Amino acid sequence: MTTDVIRTVVAIYDIHGNLPALNAVLKELKNVQPDHILVGGDIVSGPMPRETLDRFSSLNLPVHFIRGNGDREVVTAFDGKSLPETMSEEGRRVTEWAAEQLARSQRDFLAQLPERMTLQVEGLGDVLFCHATPHSDEEIFTPISTSEYISRIFAGVEELFVVCGHTHMQFERQVKGLRILNAGSVGMPYAEQPGAYWMLIGPDGFEFRRTTYDLETAARDIEASGYPQAQEFVKENVLAIPTATEAAQFLEGLIKRHRTDE
Repeated sequence: MTTDVIRTVVAIYDIHGNLPALNAVLKELKNVQPDHILVGGDIVSGPMPRETLDRFSSLNLPVHFIRGNGDREVVTAFDGKSLPETMSEEGRRVTEWAAEQLARSQRDFLAQLPERMTLQVEGLGDVLFCHATPHSDEEIFTPISTSEYISRIFAGVEELFVVCGHTHMQFERQVKGLRILNAGSVGMPYAEQPGAYWMLIGPDGFEFRRTTYDLETAARDIEASGYPQAQEFVKENVLAIPTATEAAQFLEGLIKRHRTDE
C-alpha cells in the first residue's frame, strides 16, 4: 500500500501490446497532467510487447504496475513452462510469440509485479486496484452479472472503491456499499466505437475517458509487427470492435458454463 496521498491518478488497463493506442493516451495525458499512473495489467500480451513495456520508462512521473493474467502467462511461456490446458492453440501461439519478444529484464519485471495495490487518493481515501477481482486475475463479471454473484467474488474487500479491468469494457457496479469500476481497455476495448479507453481518478471522483487515435496507421503498424494474429487483431480490436453489450452477453455465458462445471 502506498501511504502518500495522491491527488490524481490515471488508470490504464489491458493495453495488450497495442502501442499506438498507448501512445495516444500518453499524448493526451500531457494535457491532463496526472500525478501518477496505475497500469492495471495485461500489458504485453499483444502485437508490440517489448516496445509497449519500454514506453513507460521514458515517463517523468510515478508509474505503478499490477500484473494481469496475460502477463503471468507470458512469463510462464518465457520460462518454458506449460501453459493452461484450457488455452486455445491460437492463444498458446500468440503467448509464446510475445514471450519471445521480451528481454530477460522485462520478464523479471513482469514476474515480480503485485496482483493488487491500494493507493490513497485525495477526496476518496483508499482505492483498491486489481486486474480482474481482488482474489483472482481471471475471474469474470460484467455489467449484467447478478449482485449476489458480484458480492460473492468481492467478499472481504475493506476498501470502499475497487478499480479493475480484464473484461475490456467500462462500467460501474455498486454492491453492499462497495463501488466497483472497470476502467475499460486501452488496446482491445469492447465499446460502441473504437478508441483507447481509460479512467481519471481524483478528488472529483471517477471519470471514464476515451482517446481517439489514427486507426489506419495503427493497423499498418500492427500488421508489420510480426504478431501471428495481426490481421485478426486489427479487424476485431482496432478498426472495428465488439460492443459492450455483445461482450457482456458472451462473457455471461462463460460464467454460467464455469459455474456449471464446478
